[in-house]
Amino acid sequence: MKRRAFLSLLGLAAISLPISARPAEAFLFESEEEREERRKRRARNARKREREEKKKARRAPAKAINYKGREIVDFQSTEKPGTIIVKTRERALYQVLPDGQAKRYLVAVGKDGFAWSGVARVGMKRKNPTWTPPAEMIKRTPKYAKWRNGMPGGIPENPLGARALYLFDGGGDTMYRIHGTNAPSSIGTAASSGCIRMLNREVVELFNNTPVGTKVIVK
Repeated sequence: MKRRAFLSLLGLAAISLPISARPAEAFLFESEEEREERRKRRARNARKREREEKKKARRAPAKAINYKGREIVDFQSTEKPGTIIVKTRERALYQVLPDGQAKRYLVAVGKDGFAWSGVARVGMKRKNPTWTPPAEMIKRTPKYAKWRNGMPGGIPENPLGARALYLFDGGGDTMYRIHGTNAPSSIGTAASSGCIRMLNREVVELFNNTPVGTKVIVK
């Protein structure tokens, strides 16, 4: 009786072995079309995971930035004092000083797809500047259409804040600015449509110390 039961179990084990081996063997005998479809399926799954991770990152609350305000730092540069250098990866604006130093301000820079870099000059400056949203911004955000002829300066809603320095190059107005902001929590982030945002109290200081014609490097 024991021997009969043992033989039965042995037979069941022998039957199960080919079944368990089939998934591994399948890869050896699959066609070229099946391999290609498997590769495409893996790629689709990878793209799906990447999209989900990006969504999670966007939903995650922004980390608070402990910014204590403008500071004087060591800064080696061949540019003459007064030159403004914006390092977008650092989210920092430097105003070159003599003797290897600079004033360092934390700023907000252009978000993905809107970042700008280049060499320009301060073409003009304005106190309590009027804000006129460009046509492409109105298209993206229709509520701005009410300000197509300009939002008055000096009001809390104005996104240019207290001061603006307008950047020009050989072709004229670049449409990019260094300006204040009505969203101080954006400082230290990539949040703008390409302009460089500063705290209002700090853009006032920069405005007062920067003459028209000053070289500006954004990189």
